Amino acid sequence: MDIIYEDNHLLVVNKPAGISTQDVPLSNKSLESAVKAWIKEKYQKPGAVFLHAIHRLDRPVSGVVVFARTSKALSRLNEEIRLKKTEKHYIALVEGTPIKAEGTLEHYLFHGEHRALLSNSKEGQLARLRYRVIKKLKTESVVSIELDTGRYHQIRAQFAFDGHPILGDKKYGSKRPFKEDTIALHHFCFKIAHPISKEWLIFKAPCPFLSPDFHLELC
Repeated sequence: MDIIYEDNHLLVVNKPAGISTQDVPLSNKSLESAVKAWIKEKYQKPGAVFLHAIHRLDRPVSGVVVFARTSKALSRLNEEIRLKKTEKHYIALVEGTPIKAEGTLEHYLFHGEHRALLSNSKEGQLARLRYRVIKKLKTESVVSIELDTGRYHQIRAQFAFDGHPILGDKKYGSKRPFKEDTIALHHFCFKIAHPISKEWLIFKAPCPFLSPDFHLELC
């Protein structure tokens, strides 16, 4: 268990790619279930463990996941997210290089069959993010991403729609291989206000597909 931060109200974990954040139908193998079991064993809790993820990462995505350990913390953190008081920063390897070195992607999102469908028409849910090309590689680019909205498969769908799918993301048109059951997308940094003390906290998880000496200052 790669614990980034822990107190009586929060538990922050660096999620490995290839595991669901929360239980899905017909399976209880998830990060949330594993963390509950870890808490139960560590603290010898006799009853059920209260633990809820305040956000989700897709199964093939790695990075910071924040769990609320009390109902009060869960309610307050959900309200922070609803009021857009949090900051989420991602790192991705995308195929090719976006024409603009930095910019905003804005589309309207619909739910398809286990995937997101995008349109430029003003129907559906607004999906907006800001990005910056950090480094150009031979056939890919390292891109930093900050979400303005948190839609289903948003980053994956928007970069694919723009002609630069996330490396390894076959669902959204990537033609190049990556590690099995993973894609080159990582939730690098999450900034929130502590639900009780209101102190600003910044949680970071090192990017598994970049070298350790690759310096990142995103939040």
